[in-house]
Amino acid sequence: MLSFESLSVQDEDCASPTDASWAQNEFETDLESEDGNKEMSTAEVYLEACRLLGVVPVSYFLRTLRSTTVNLSHHGLGPLGCKAIAIALVINKLELADNGILAEGAKYVVEMLRANFTIQHVVCSARELRLEITIMLHILRLPSVLSSFTGFISKQSDGKYFADALSTNSRIKELDLSHNEFCGKGGEHLGHLLANNEGLEVLDLSWNCLRMKGAVALSAGLKVNTMLKHLDLSWNGFGNEGALAMGEALKFNNTLVHLNLNNNRLTNEGVGMLCKGLEFNDTLRVLLLSYNSITVEGALALVNVVKYSLRSALEEINISNVLVNENFVHLLELTCQEHPSLDVQYGGVGGFIAKKPPKRVDPMKVIQDYLDERKLRLWDFFRNIDKDGTMRVPVAEFRKAVQQSTIPLDRYQIEDLIQRLDRDKTGIVDYR
Repeated sequence: MLSFESLSVQDEDCASPTDASWAQNEFETDLESEDGNKEMSTAEVYLEACRLLGVVPVSYFLRTLRSTTVNLSHHGLGPLGCKAIAIALVINKLELADNGILAEGAKYVVEMLRANFTIQHVVCSARELRLEITIMLHILRLPSVLSSFTGFISKQSDGKYFADALSTNSRIKELDLSHNEFCGKGGEHLGHLLANNEGLEVLDLSWNCLRMKGAVALSAGLKVNTMLKHLDLSWNGFGNEGALAMGEALKFNNTLVHLNLNNNRLTNEGVGMLCKGLEFNDTLRVLLLSYNSITVEGALALVNVVKYSLRSALEEINISNVLVNENFVHLLELTCQEHPSLDVQYGGVGGFIAKKPPKRVDPMKVIQDYLDERKLRLWDFFRNIDKDGTMRVPVAEFRKAVQQSTIPLDRYQIEDLIQRLDRDKTGIVDYR
């Protein structure tokens, strides 16, 4: 008969989560059946757990047991339903958002993770019950290789708990703390987190009311951070004060490659402050600045950084809501000749949409005519760009190769071609 005594919450001093024997004794997922002839499958363990706990099995869970990712969001599990899942679970990614698992269900998840060595992603939400944050932070301290963690409604003071839990944790690579209320004080704690953590590579802090002191403190942490590659700070409110601090951070940070500052109340003055840091930065490739109060003046400053800075690595700048003028278009054309991988997305020129210029010849027809004249095949064209023969080429490399060729395509035709070959915007041209 299946026993659930092992699922009571244990005192941390009673057993070590890294003890393999403890894991086997305390949290079996393949248990012997009643006849003792064979081990129970995961499905059988789950069904037996549901029977003993008096909960209705989730048929979707049974259908996806062989998958490395199981998304059980919005299934109404409740605490006991979560407990049944925790007993049977040996997967790679677990999503439990919006299930009302409460603190009791969270405890069962903790017990499962202490003995589970396969789960790498955990997605939970604590949007209705603040006390769950303590239990979720307990998960952050576990030795399991967790790489993503999503969804809290947190007060400013809660930032301290995250900073403490992650300051010495180098296992977690991705952390999603978006749509919270960390605000100024929370931003200060998260700044300490960035300064001390040596594991995080992807951090989402969008929609967190980070401004003023919080924005400055967070930027100060980024200044000395040596691991983070992708930072999402969109929809906060950094303002020019935060932009000044971020520009200073970019002078010294040498790991960040993707920075999202969409909708942060930046003006042309703030962009100028960012540019002072970008002049010395040689790692940042993607900069998103849409929906800020930027005009053509700020747009010109950004392109000038790429054109005149010897260190700039920028390949994508998104200012998609900004209307520019002919001077900007001319400067961009000159800059793209020197930096063929550069892609600047802007709103339009004067009163028309620059991304939809007057009708041009189909770029694929231009390429085909070019190849026909030289008695070459389209396959030869792509294979000449794809040195590895994988039939997949990064967009930046593809753009650069086409621009450096003698094919008579202008910048708009090249971008049209890329959009057609990368419809899902994956950043990869797949010519299969």
